[in-house]
Amino acid sequence: MQPNFLIFITDQHRADHLGCYGNPIVRTPHIDRLAEQGQRFERTYVANPVCMPNRGSIMTSRMPSVHGARSNGVPLPLESVTFADVLSEAGYRTALIGKSHLQNMEDNPPLLPPRHIPEGVVESGFKEARRDTLPPGAYEQELRSRWADSRHRIHTPYYGFQEVVLCNHHADECFGDWLRWLEGARPELAARLGREHGERDPRYVAPQAWKTRLDEDSYPTHFIATQTVQWLSEHARSQPSRPFALMCSFPDPHHPWTPPGRYWDMYKPEDIPVPATMIGGHPGEQHVEWLRRERAAGHANTQGPRLFAASEREVREMIALTYGMITNIDDRIGLVMQALRAAGLDENTVVVFTSDHGDLMGDHGIVLKGPLHYQGLVRVPFIWRDPASHGAGGSRDDLASSMDLGASILSRAGIAPPNGVQGKALYTPDGVPAPACRDAVLIEENQQRAYLGFDEPVRVRTVVTDRYRMSVFAEGAWGELYDLQADPLEMRNLWGDADAAPVKHQLMFRLVQLLTEHADTSPKPTRVA
Repeated sequence: MQPNFLIFITDQHRADHLGCYGNPIVRTPHIDRLAEQGQRFERTYVANPVCMPNRGSIMTSRMPSVHGARSNGVPLPLESVTFADVLSEAGYRTALIGKSHLQNMEDNPPLLPPRHIPEGVVESGFKEARRDTLPPGAYEQELRSRWADSRHRIHTPYYGFQEVVLCNHHADECFGDWLRWLEGARPELAARLGREHGERDPRYVAPQAWKTRLDEDSYPTHFIATQTVQWLSEHARSQPSRPFALMCSFPDPHHPWTPPGRYWDMYKPEDIPVPATMIGGHPGEQHVEWLRRERAAGHANTQGPRLFAASEREVREMIALTYGMITNIDDRIGLVMQALRAAGLDENTVVVFTSDHGDLMGDHGIVLKGPLHYQGLVRVPFIWRDPASHGAGGSRDDLASSMDLGASILSRAGIAPPNGVQGKALYTPDGVPAPACRDAVLIEENQQRAYLGFDEPVRVRTVVTDRYRMSVFAEGAWGELYDLQADPLEMRNLWGDADAAPVKHQLMFRLVQLLTEHADTSPKPTRVA
């Protein structure tokens, strides 16, 4: 009998912001219970620490440079074959409830500088190296402006999902099916959303933090959970023998920080310790110093999505509000799990919990995300609770990638992956843990912005091994090399250390190998020549 799959995914949620990953403050009993009943992966890394590219890797089990959504702003090609496509073909019922972000959400123009065409040179009508095979509207299904039209819906199947209930963006600025529901059920609240209507708490100075007008039951997190509960109940009534794969995707705990109701005050900033790496300077961190100088000069944009330097007070407040968001999610996961049991589906459902990437959240004095691949940003939670394990829990220390989620789901369903899948199966069709299969993990990042002292949009490639993390930037003569055993907080950059030169050489060679190994193999050759 093929198992069902219930996949919980959160947004910008670092691994150590869960009780089961050793956090002594944040309360996450329901997620912790999943870890107790299943397996907790201690070293799962993103393929890319940004939303769209890593969500594309979760869905396709391929690196961003291969599946095509190499950065935010570049939609995942609709020609992509996802694990949901494969399960759907095999008879599964597939659904996505919550945040998708496989296509662009906002209508803002890209940040890249305009292309320079020399005088006397004729510009071709071909703007890109690839032809568009679908109308532009096919890649605009998640845009906020499209959802302003009450007739707009996601065209399904959507990347393999036969059903989609969309709640895109973050905090109380979300839109999609959630906003449609709110406008009908609570129009007075729908008219007072976002930072324009939010109330500033005089006790807080953190940017992007306001008390939402929404109550707990109208907040996106609750809507996504209740829609998931209804879906499970309906499935148990109408199609109990049909296997399903349901992704329950929460837009939190992402900035802006707007936990509703009791979750706003649930954690006190004064009780939150700041990261040890906030204090003092650290050799070789010129990118961090650049951000600190930017903030000191008053040039940092603290209202946007790009990383910036923050004060200790700001970091304490951001973490406290983030913990409120996380506990809100945990409570709603408890509701979903209760519904799964009530529907009689629990005994044949693999439950997975992960996130799309982490958040620096004060590490080295920096918040949010960007091309600084410290552990808090690139290491994500990954929990696999399988009824076939008969309650056997524990943790795994072997290296894993976000790409491995889809590959593991297909393996557990007893379905061979398509050619070109680069993820590794972490479980067999019987639910038995597969042996460790990675000695290193590759992380990519391609930014639209030029910053951190670079003249061109930042591009970086990172290799993580059992012991080391090395990041190589396309521009500039400096990089990063950390010994994660001797220096787990990544305080001492060994890039320019003469004694570390042999290790640096070995990691460079392994990085080249990984880049070669992750070159595309799809499509297969059709003839010898």
